[in-house]
Amino acid sequence: QVQLVESGGGLVQAGGSLRLSCAASGSIFSINVMGWYRQAPGKQRDLVADITSVGNTNYADSVKGRFTISRDNAKNTVYLQMNSLKPEDTAVYYCNARRFDGIRYDYWGQGTQVTVSL
Repeated sequence: QVQLVESGGGLVQAGGSLRLSCAASGSIFSINVMGWYRQAPGKQRDLVADITSVGNTNYADSVKGRFTISRDNAKNTVYLQMNSLKPEDTAVYYCNARRFDGIRYDYWGQGTQVTVSL
């Protein structure tokens, strides 16, 4: 019902910047929150940032002040601007969309690799 396609991942040097994009299609009217998660090898998938339908945002402590999540409703796209990147940011980043119809339901993109080198 909801499809998410990420783009913008790649290899950058520490201190550099990258912008991830997530294009949403389908029944996007049902989505309450969209966000970005990341998963490094051997680790769980953790929230990076999310944004509500009214524009409220929250961030993982590890990325506060460096990452910015935003959305362009006209383009049905969510962005993650990543600045001052660190090697610890290396992970597969997944776009996430959530609805809550009594029970939370998550939609996921395919993931995009972000690698931050020294």
